[in-house]
Amino acid sequence: MNLKPDSKVLVQGITEPLGSIHAARMKAGGTNVVAGVSPGHGSEKLHDIPVFDLIEQALSAVGQVDVSVIFSAPFEACDCAFEAIAAGIRQIIIITEGVPPLDMVRLVRKAEATETLIVGPGTPGIIIPGKLLLGTHPADFYTKGPVGLLGRSGTLTYEIALELTNAGLGQSIALGIGGDAIVGSSFPQWLQILDEDDHTEVIVLVGEIGGFSEEAAAKYISEAIDKPVIAYVAGRHAPKGKRLGHAGNLIAAQISAGNPDKVSPSGADPETAQSKISAFKQAKIPVADRPSQIPELVKKALKHGVKKK
Repeated sequence: MNLKPDSKVLVQGITEPLGSIHAARMKAGGTNVVAGVSPGHGSEKLHDIPVFDLIEQALSAVGQVDVSVIFSAPFEACDCAFEAIAAGIRQIIIITEGVPPLDMVRLVRKAEATETLIVGPGTPGIIIPGKLLLGTHPADFYTKGPVGLLGRSGTLTYEIALELTNAGLGQSIALGIGGDAIVGSSFPQWLQILDEDDHTEVIVLVGEIGGFSEEAAAKYISEAIDKPVIAYVAGRHAPKGKRLGHAGNLIAAQISAGNPDKVSPSGADPETAQSKISAFKQAKIPVADRPSQIPELVKKALKHGVKKK
């Protein structure tokens, strides 16, 4: 990851309703949005941002770009990402949710081959408070500080950021890996990035029901992460048997339901929060019972510093 306050940012799908709204907010927050791409809208300007039909045309006008943020329709999002990779952009954030899984399989393979970092789909993006906004995070919920905030959900991540901010605990970075069935980067990848980040002293991981991402994260934390980690799992009171959550959670739950031999590493039903909570507790990671408890646990972690293996 190579994100700086002056990183050049391109917005694909800038004329989409969400693209237009959040491109304006990103620019107003100081993000260096240099161009937008939206086929059929070349030569236009939106929020004083030049719009092009193709990335190639945009780069000819503004030079090489560091990050692309994609708001295009689900069936177009991966094609947009392939176009960005072909143009040499190696950091791509896909805000769009509901991207076809087979499209994402192709994209993940291409990203691995080209060493491209993909965040999303179905992500609120990344925010480095006071420096850079890439996505839909409400910037006024965040403030500078030592807490790295990592989650799957968008709005829940915002809520926890506000809890931390109100408690006087700022954030070094906050991001969502995405809630779709297949995402471009994982909890372990970002845990390693935050563990190596000089501005992050403690990590807050926000999980939710469905899939096995949190169990994998718990195992990775216990084996490879030196910085203290606090966890919270949403959905512990969700009614059993109900299909709730992101597209990825729904698919994971359906796969599990049709595969009775597939159980979570902790032995609990993967459709419940208990599997994730058990995995974190087995890894000796403090788990908050509710979002309002997170600041208290973070303060304890900051007081004790780097964990001992």
